[in-house]
Amino acid sequence: MQKSIFIVDDEPSILKLLNYWVKDKWRYMTEQFTNAEDLLKNLHKQPDLILLDIMLPGIDGVETLKRIKAFDPELPVIMLSAQNSIDTAVNSIKLGAYDYFSKPIDQSKLEVSIKNAIKSYDLARELRNLKDNVEKEFKFENIVSVDKKMQSVFKLVSKVLDNDITVLIYGESGTGKELIAKAIHFNGIRKDKPFIAVNCASIPRELLESELFGHEKGAFTGAHQRKLGKFEIANGGTIFLDEVGELEMVLQAKLLRVIQQREFERVGGTELIKTDVRIISATNKDLKQAVEEKLFREDLYYRLNSFPIQIPPLRERRSDIIVLAEHFLKKFNDKLNKKYKGFTKKALKAIYDYNWPGNIREMENTIERCMIIAEGDYIDVEDLPPNIRSNDSFSSFDLNAPLFPSDNIIPFEKVKEEAIRHALKVTNGNIFEASKKLKIGRATIYRLLEKYGISN
Repeated sequence: MQKSIFIVDDEPSILKLLNYWVKDKWRYMTEQFTNAEDLLKNLHKQPDLILLDIMLPGIDGVETLKRIKAFDPELPVIMLSAQNSIDTAVNSIKLGAYDYFSKPIDQSKLEVSIKNAIKSYDLARELRNLKDNVEKEFKFENIVSVDKKMQSVFKLVSKVLDNDITVLIYGESGTGKELIAKAIHFNGIRKDKPFIAVNCASIPRELLESELFGHEKGAFTGAHQRKLGKFEIANGGTIFLDEVGELEMVLQAKLLRVIQQREFERVGGTELIKTDVRIISATNKDLKQAVEEKLFREDLYYRLNSFPIQIPPLRERRSDIIVLAEHFLKKFNDKLNKKYKGFTKKALKAIYDYNWPGNIREMENTIERCMIIAEGDYIDVEDLPPNIRSNDSFSSFDLNAPLFPSDNIIPFEKVKEEAIRHALKVTNGNIFEASKKLKIGRATIYRLLEKYGISN
């Protein structure tokens, strides 16, 4: 897409020359202005760069620069002046100008400056969009769940957003511990700072200390230069220590020091490095038992466990299973450019009945695999992996079987009431599951609950 440059100068000859260079020679789109007022009225057109003369009638260039920066702090402005003044140049740069040229202008240097400024602006916008997308992705409303247990988790998470209390997230592998950690960071007071994740179980033990705290040149064989550790890189933000229970005792002691004193030393170094990070940890182990078995420091356990959050496994939040399956179907329809309409009843029954030992991660991988190999408009039970198919106990309801034990006629309203009561009893009061099994909407169930005076 062709870039747009606004040129502002009250001297017609200069304006004409600059337009010739920018538009005819360097092939940018241009708009020309002879005063700041007209420029400011057109900022909504979002130019990629502004060439701005300092000496303008009415609002001068310096004041105009301030207003441009208030509109878009990253929009590059190159200042132009007939006065070859160092003070003016320095003041312009301090106020946010990208560059400064005195007249007569060096054409070749101006061309290079424009190219670099637009490249920097493109990068800044790309980073801003990436940051906005990341923040949107980890908003609570984007975490898929209808289960009451997960709603309790979200309530706990909301309590820690505006403070720096140390959080420890418990949960089996694949339950979404890192997703919750990111939700805390990107909705909290440190969201504009780095989020750095470290999997303590996936990094070789002999390298983990260097990974966390960095090392000095020559600290060990192969340390050819200084390396910054994750705690240094995360300064001001959040460090997420996944599988923190895998840390060796030596590293546990060093981590405890970071929490207590907010300082550490690089491997092979003596300099004390200050750090300001929020620590969120996660584990699939029982750390209290590890403390009793002398495998985990008790003092570190209490430091990390200041605010525990337990994420239930998928088998304990079954109302989320179908919701998540349909969410992943939509996600991979978009990603894989597929058009699957849904799942067959037998496939849904098998998915629902399976215990998902790998939790959400296993389900996501399973649905993606199914959508790659499936044929037709729906994912069928035969498309599921054998371990899930073997769990399938689907059997169609026999419509010819007698529903009533005698010839007594039961009022239809009573039949509906008893059907609702029975469905809620079987599903332990889960409205979502009851509506699915009764094949009616949740709104209908709520209406009938009120009509029959059924408390849930």
